[in-house]
Amino acid sequence: MNLRDRVAIVTGSGQGIGEAIALRLAGAGADVAVVDLNLPLAEQVVGRVRGLGRRSLAVQCDVARAADVEAMRDRVLREFGKIDILVNNAGIAGKNAPLLEIGEAEWDQVISIDLKSVYLCCRAVLPSMLARKYGKIVNVASIAGKEGNPGLVPYSTAKAGVIGLTKALAKEVVTQGVYVNAVAPAVIETPILKQLTEQQIAYMAAKIPMGRVGKPEEVAAVVHFLASDDSSFVTGQCYDVSGGRATY
Repeated sequence: MNLRDRVAIVTGSGQGIGEAIALRLAGAGADVAVVDLNLPLAEQVVGRVRGLGRRSLAVQCDVARAADVEAMRDRVLREFGKIDILVNNAGIAGKNAPLLEIGEAEWDQVISIDLKSVYLCCRAVLPSMLARKYGKIVNVASIAGKEGNPGLVPYSTAKAGVIGLTKALAKEVVTQGVYVNAVAPAVIETPILKQLTEQQIAYMAAKIPMGRVGKPEEVAAVVHFLASDDSSFVTGQCYDVSGGRATY
């Protein structure tokens, strides 16, 4: 799964799963654009990527805004000359509450950051990928997008949308050298858990047959495969990283 001289964009890679993905891809030889709203965190990850001997660039970006995404894409192309891999990882859990307590602004925020951003980033990089007839897009969904988590209706809805977007887009570009896949983690030990209550975390962890939460590096390993040429007959798929939780 050699990624030498590939150029990857990883959104939301200042910490958590995104950071683990950025480091995993760099360890396999890729140059990485570390994209995050929190620039200081992104710059720290850039330092770690460069420590692995690869080129890296920190880009502050609100992935829910088209202008930000297009500027990010242009900067990566200026710096690295191409984009081979896009990992849409940025996301938030949102408010943990019943649907009746979710305001319209709270709904819109989660849908924009978790779903609209995937559309915007895919749309931004696709022209250059299609022109070169090469591209690997990996979208980070969630087991919540398959099974639904009570108290997280906007998040579950957005992640279901990510899975649908993945499958539809993959079919659109299937003969043009661009592969589009997703991963669906269960509970992973990351800072996003701080947005949830202990009861919410316990509910989700109790559903994992393996009896533990996952690690960011375990998600990164599956993303690495999907971003590599070893996944040459895999597109339009959603790979579960759930410790056996997924029922389909």
